[in-house]
Amino acid sequence: MKLLRFGEANAEKPGVLDADGNIRDLSGVVGDIAGDTLGAEALAKIAALDLTSLPLVEGNPRIGACVGNVGKFICIGLNYSDHAAEAGMEVPKEPVTFFKATSAICGPNDEIEIPRGSVKTDWEVELGVVIGKHTKYVSEKGALDHVAGYCVVNDLSERDFQLHRSGQWVKGKSADTFGPIGPWLVTRDEVEDPQNLSMYLEVNGHRYQDGSTKTMVFDVAQVISHLSQFMSLQPGDVISTGTPPGVGMGQKPETYLKPGDKMELGIEGLGVQKQVTYAAD
Repeated sequence: MKLLRFGEANAEKPGVLDADGNIRDLSGVVGDIAGDTLGAEALAKIAALDLTSLPLVEGNPRIGACVGNVGKFICIGLNYSDHAAEAGMEVPKEPVTFFKATSAICGPNDEIEIPRGSVKTDWEVELGVVIGKHTKYVSEKGALDHVAGYCVVNDLSERDFQLHRSGQWVKGKSADTFGPIGPWLVTRDEVEDPQNLSMYLEVNGHRYQDGSTKTMVFDVAQVISHLSQFMSLQPGDVISTGTPPGVGMGQKPETYLKPGDKMELGIEGLGVQKQVTYAAD
């Protein structure tokens, strides 16, 4: 299934794509695509529905983040060996973990705000993993059983804030609109192998990132198992699993986003995001 949330910001409704790619309103079935709705029992209930019996959503509504009420937005850094090389950093011995403020989350096609004082706002296409049930001390073998589904994430980053303003990377990762998620949450059963998905990102029609989840240093199961040793993961938590090479910081010369730039990014089977940047007031 491809689940989504549509409508105005902070007032999104739950939806599902039917076989023809139309949005069907799930409001009469679940309150939101969040929390307990992401559990196996609730997802099975939705999967059993006759989608043609659900109200058809007319027009082209705004698409919100595909998960609501995200408790934790966890990111994995330097998780592609070729990206670590372009950043001039060593491949880590275990997953580099940092948090992104949940206030950064926005819809997949919302405008992206370049923060005040930014000189190095960058892009990163990443595979997002959405947790479906309580996860603590899980083994790698059982880790994928805890996944509700997958989505596209643009892990936008302000490199000067991230690397030169002291403290943790979170400063450069958490500006408003720096976490587009979606367009939809593709349930686990539809993703045969999360380690074999092509991914790309373009700015103004130029393809900068063209990679695959095959080159992850730590795969999805390893990441989930590792994180669960240090914290419990809850339904609706989002893990952004790292980016392939081609970020602006890795260009020669370095290239960063400016107001009016247009981004397009996508992951095989998980949909496409399209965003335009603007300068903060």
